[in-house]
Amino acid sequence: MEDLIVLVILLIIVVAAIFYIYQEKKKGTRCIGCPSAGCCSAKECGNKTESCKCHTNSN
Repeated sequence: MEDLIVLVILLIIVVAAIFYIYQEKKKGTRCIGCPSAGCCSAKECGNKTESCKCHTNSN
């Protein structure tokens, strides 16, 4: 019985993750894990002169 409960919980987590990714892709978000994900899907960020730099190193 415990195995069934764990399996159902894992299944819920996986389905929720897939649904979240589907919804974000439907919105046009490219970098779902990126903090600037909404900006990455657009051509430019903020004031239209600064482009999104989500794939650059901040070193």
